[in-house]
Amino acid sequence: MENLLASTKLENGVALNLSVELADEILNEALQHVRPADHSQTIELMPMEELLLVKADARLIVQVVTNLVNNAIQYTPADSHIRISARRDGAKVSISVADDGPGVAPEDREKLFDSFYVGESRRSDGRRGLGLGLFLCRAIIRAHGGEILVSDNEPHGAIFTFTLAAEEVEEHG
Repeated sequence: MENLLASTKLENGVALNLSVELADEILNEALQHVRPADHSQTIELMPMEELLLVKADARLIVQVVTNLVNNAIQYTPADSHIRISARRDGAKVSISVADDGPGVAPEDREKLFDSFYVGESRRSDGRRGLGLGLFLCRAIIRAHGGEILVSDNEPHGAIFTFTLAAEEVEEHG
């Protein structure tokens, strides 16, 4: 229900609380909200080559990253690896959550971010989700002027990547 309410607010134009944030602080905060130790996957935050600043509503981006990591936990086997990374990509920062699980079927990719869409793959606990989490992620990222997409992780798995506007550090001399 919380996801549905949040997505409805975003669709109706709720103002974002934008500020300049360090990408690694957002990612570390999100990892504090990942579902507790009932997961046995290895979760790794990859080191960043540089300080990455983004203009974002940190609370909402934490929610996006938490949702993507929780999905990776739910849809991958117990011995999977989940890697979170961020890199500068021109005027954007790309943040990715990659896993080495079964991946996303090509026929599910087009509809994956639609509300209430649940693909054929089952969660590792055998239950099905409601199909709101990725819809909410897309709404949040679009509200930030970014994009979110899914791609293959070779040799198997999925990579969910979203973009945010990069910010520059102002030098005072």
